[in-house]
Amino acid sequence: MILAHKGIKINYNTFGKGAPVVFLHGFLENSTMWEEAITFFSNQYQCISIDLLGHGNTENLGYVHTMEDMSQAVRVVLDSLKINTATFVGHSMGGYVALAYIDLFADSVSGLVLLNSTSLPDSEERKISRSRAIDIVKKNPNAYTSMAIANLFAEKHRFKFSQQINSIKNQASKTSLQGIISSLEGMKIRKDRGNILQNFKGAKVIFAGKLDPILIYSQSLQEAKQYNIDLVSFDGGHMSYVENKEEFLSELDKFLLASP
Repeated sequence: MILAHKGIKINYNTFGKGAPVVFLHGFLENSTMWEEAITFFSNQYQCISIDLLGHGNTENLGYVHTMEDMSQAVRVVLDSLKINTATFVGHSMGGYVALAYIDLFADSVSGLVLLNSTSLPDSEERKISRSRAIDIVKKNPNAYTSMAIANLFAEKHRFKFSQQINSIKNQASKTSLQGIISSLEGMKIRKDRGNILQNFKGAKVIFAGKLDPILIYSQSLQEAKQYNIDLVSFDGGHMSYVENKEEFLSELDKFLLASP
């Protein structure tokens, strides 16, 4: 489905009936990443998947897509669906957007799943890495997306999931140059939302990969302890919904069933 917002098109899908669950994809992904999860859950819940700014079939809003910009676009979708409160499941960048949404619209979120994601801002080292990535992608976007996707998986899983990696690379290649750069710029300047995570009164959990090459597992452990939030661990990398699909679906099912 297509919705107009500030002169651009936002693409989203909704399936099923019941308590609403909003699925937010990560950087270089799009709403297609949730197809198996939505097939699994749409017989119990209203599942909404949204292409974030500059990804999938949603157009670019500018040259920097802040997490606030993205969460405002999500709000437009939910308002159009007349959804007042929902559980959010955010993978990586999608988790940053979910936290920004809570920051802006706290009473509109009943539950939060940070999937391979964090409330912490980029370190100085990570900001430098993103700036380098922008330089690389300007020269060769396809080479950048191909390398970036493979590096999200635990090294031991890259051969096993080679077919899925190629499929994700194919989706990533559809992301426009502007969409890639504006998201990198937006992630680089995102706020520390540890206090938002700590003070959020709804059900909340972190799903983390022990072999995540992007978010170091020890950091996720520390974050969970510091903000008194449950942590579910998977034996994989940054792509738990692929590398640990059955466990991910099972744990998400438990979380949604236990949420008020």
